[in-house]
Amino acid sequence: MARGGEMTRVKVWDLPTRVFHWTLAAAVAGSWYTAENGMTEWHERLGLSILALLGFRLIWGFVGGRHARFTDFVRGPASAFRYLRETLAGRHPLYLGHNPLGGWSVIALLIVLAVQASMGLFGNDDILYEGPLYSLVSHELSARFTGWHILFFNVVLTLVVIHITAVVSYAVLLKTDLVRPMITGWKQIPVEDAPQRIARTPAWIAAVLFAGCAVAAWALTLVG
Repeated sequence: MARGGEMTRVKVWDLPTRVFHWTLAAAVAGSWYTAENGMTEWHERLGLSILALLGFRLIWGFVGGRHARFTDFVRGPASAFRYLRETLAGRHPLYLGHNPLGGWSVIALLIVLAVQASMGLFGNDDILYEGPLYSLVSHELSARFTGWHILFFNVVLTLVVIHITAVVSYAVLLKTDLVRPMITGWKQIPVEDAPQRIARTPAWIAAVLFAGCAVAAWALTLVG
């Protein structure tokens, strides 16, 4: 990464990616809160919202803007190890989008959230609540899904803590603000590292995609 010299602002994160990021964070926090306080109906709604968001992100990872695409940040283990080694050595390679380690963190979070929300679809509380897909499995299997759903949240929480710790570490140790760019979309980088153009996908396409994913998630409530 170039040090010193003239800096410039580059629009890295598109609006759909930023809205997805913060909406998902709010939905996960809300899911935890509603589960802790026995708000089962809202917990279900938030779980379905998370599934809709994850479905959107999966599609956006193929058709979205340059830095939202999986091909931009999903790299092999060797690249992740090389990035870690260079960063620990104080060289901190520049990546406009997610770095190789960050890319794997994103994928891990998406997978565990998908597993967590999916298990919730089959759960029940043995009193009043039954998940949208409860009727598709036996009561015994539903009870297992419920148990797994509760226990697996520890995995979700662990990855969230790692994610937050990494963001704080970047800010404190590497003097790199990862939060502001995910709010504004802009990053400050050396002029010589700025790309001539960053490919983008119109936001209206994202709106249509998310609407479709939201309808699909809502349709799950009709299956049972």
